[in-house]
Amino acid sequence: MQFKEVIGQDQVKTHLIKTVRNSRVSHAQLFLGPPACGKLPMAIAYAQYINCKNRSETDSCGTCPSCVKYGKLVHPDLHFIYPTAKARDIDKPTSKDFIKDWRELLLEQNQYFHLSDWYEKIGIEKKQAIINARDCNDIISTLNYKSYEAEYKVMIIWMVEKLFHSAAPKILKILEEPPDKTLFILIAESQENIINTILSRTQLVKFNPIADDALQESLEAEGYDPVLVRDAVRVASGNYKEAKRLVAQPDAESQNYTWFINWMRVCYKGKFVEILDFVNDFARVNRDAQKGMLKYGLRIIRESLLVGFHQDDLIRLNSKESEFTSRFHKFIHAGNIGMIADEMNRSIAHIDRNANPNVLFLDASIKLAQYLKK
Repeated sequence: MQFKEVIGQDQVKTHLIKTVRNSRVSHAQLFLGPPACGKLPMAIAYAQYINCKNRSETDSCGTCPSCVKYGKLVHPDLHFIYPTAKARDIDKPTSKDFIKDWRELLLEQNQYFHLSDWYEKIGIEKKQAIINARDCNDIISTLNYKSYEAEYKVMIIWMVEKLFHSAAPKILKILEEPPDKTLFILIAESQENIINTILSRTQLVKFNPIADDALQESLEAEGYDPVLVRDAVRVASGNYKEAKRLVAQPDAESQNYTWFINWMRVCYKGKFVEILDFVNDFARVNRDAQKGMLKYGLRIIRESLLVGFHQDDLIRLNSKESEFTSRFHKFIHAGNIGMIADEMNRSIAHIDRNANPNVLFLDASIKLAQYLKK
């Protein structure tokens, strides 16, 4: 991965390149920002640039032996730690047990993906993954060896929020005083969920959502319809993974739109027969589609509140959604949005627990009918 392949984030690129050119590479850095904004690809591009044999003033060469190995994610001095859980008869998992899956996912997704994609890849969607004590022991043993061929040994810890609190003390010393020419890059989405003793030992590098123009340029270069791209970028809020999902699956998003507006209409009318007909039809679709509609609805509810508050600069809607929310926003306000959002989030959680969809959506519909008229 080269800097030129990372979408947008030009200020971060400039900062990181300057640290290398000025020989001021901090040994422990925290890349913090929203999902799929480029933290992980930037970390790999940064490590590749540091260890490139023929780097220019702005990027790694991409062709030297070190860059070739980085491109395949097999450089012997590049190490990854990430959340894991029991899977595939592995009772005491470590990151090393899933390295093949990790490399495959990175290459398949161009290094932009969500935590849920990783869970799905290794088959732990319904489990709580952590970075465990065994991983922390591996960090210590790995970094205490000399580097094989690169100037820097690089340890990338992805989703450091998942570091188990009782395991964290194991790596505090090496994080604060690592062996010479060792670089820690910790990647996180939520600063408040990072253990304070870990947070205090790192230098913060803040990432913003990807700029709309950079996101649009990247997706159009991939061959997607510019009209679909424009709407997707407006909705995605700087999340590459979400924007790509929207342009790659426009029919699915259109279906979510249809389901949601029909649901809101029958709820507002409050006629039991119409609610029951909708519930019976919607209960037949698969659970992933049901969760997708609920998550879509949460976004439209939030955007409707912004429409009501005339926060035009913050609104992220495509043309169809804008037309709908121009009317729907009248029923969403500070007095009911909390209850509506809680009910929809609760429904998502119940679907994950295999609740009966007929009972779940009938109950939710009756409650939403009350909240919309509150």
